[in-house]
Amino acid sequence: MNITFEEFKKLDLRVGEIKSAEEIPGADKLYKIKVDIGGEERELVAGIKLHYNLESLIGKKVAVLTNLEPRVIRGVTSHGMLLAASNEDKSSLSLLVLDKDLPNGSRIS
Repeated sequence: MNITFEEFKKLDLRVGEIKSAEEIPGADKLYKIKVDIGGEERELVAGIKLHYNLESLIGKKVAVLTNLEPRVIRGVTSHGMLLAASNEDKSSLSLLVLDKDLPNGSRIS
């Protein structure tokens, strides 16, 4: 399905730095993540537990979709989405991380 360029421009993609990550009780695949998107910290729920340990996430500069409608997942309100790539069966996953140090909140286009 194709989208128009006007639809694409509605996405607010930003550089975020992971400040903290913690387990969500009873969740096999989810972490609660706090990410700094430039003067604002957001709490997100990310299904990356099978692919990353908590300590390896802290300080990573990642791509974040910031204008996704909030959603309550396992009792935690997620205010955005970390962007990641995975293979077809989702046995391998990689967060989209920056290869240069840009300021938190920088627009991704």
